Amino acid sequence: MGPIGFGVVIPAHNEPRLATLLTKFDFQATPDVIVVDDGSTDGSPAAAAPYPVTLLRHDRRLGVGAAIRTGLRHLKQQGFAVAVVMAGNNKDDPADIPGLLATIAAGADYVQGSRYLAAERAGDTPLARRIITRGVARLWSLRFGRRLTDVTNGFRAYRLSLLDDPRIDLGQPWLNGYELEYYLHFKALSLGHRYAEVPVWKRYPADGMPTSKIRLSRDAWSLLRPLVLLTLGLRR
Repeated sequence: MGPIGFGVVIPAHNEPRLATLLTKFDFQATPDVIVVDDGSTDGSPAAAAPYPVTLLRHDRRLGVGAAIRTGLRHLKQQGFAVAVVMAGNNKDDPADIPGLLATIAAGADYVQGSRYLAAERAGDTPLARRIITRGVARLWSLRFGRRLTDVTNGFRAYRLSLLDDPRIDLGQPWLNGYELEYYLHFKALSLGHRYAEVPVWKRYPADGMPTSKIRLSRDAWSLLRPLVLLTLGLRR
């Protein structure tokens, strides 16, 4: 397989670490970076201005799933073959992108970056978060009868031809939040698309700012909803 036309999608809502993340990119090797501003109110998307990135904007906050959807559709409309999705909170390392792409080039349709695969790369992930993320992966492993080491890490690569599968409908309103990521994960596994994991780093910045917008008291159902509803056949 020859060189892959790929772009990077970074959903961002009030993300003060976006500027730090963008300093880590080699824009010659990764020239097509799409920042999707999901209705930020703190001016943080202005951090993208000094960099050669494409900035797409939502007038109001729709959710991280809606932001990812906007980025994926943009890349597909522009003729790209592959999308890499990563958070804008500076916990992911752009240096891991070649590993994701190499696995796509080897034939995978969906590549999940795993902080727990092979030598652990979870860095200073808080203990409670380790327990939860490993527990979620175990639940998915039981559902699909295969070893999955990481499901909740938002650093992934998709072959955009996945969106051509009529059984995958990202436009459903219930996918505007975190659900979209796990919906696509479920569909890739259940519909027989070629799935793989590769090791990636996950480092929590020591800057005193919140490290995640996920709050279990508020978002736990969003994380589990696709697994439950799709398994029961209550959503498509």
